[in-house]
Amino acid sequence: MVLTINVAVLLAVVIVLRLRRRTQARSRNDEQLTVAIVLVFGVLIAPTGFGQWIAEVVEELARGISESGGGGR
Repeated sequence: MVLTINVAVLLAVVIVLRLRRRTQARSRNDEQLTVAIVLVFGVLIAPTGFGQWIAEVVEELARGISESGGGGR
């Protein structure tokens, strides 16, 4: 039996665990490490089907917000 771990799933678990900690307990370096982990997670998930779906949803939201804001001109 071969056990494989998807790195994106592992990073998602790490992100959730890090974000559950109290904000006051975080140092500046700790926050920078969390940002770096989230960026790597984004790069890993972007080419997947789920990442493409997220990009489409964000694009639709941005389009809807820009159309609602500029519609009165």
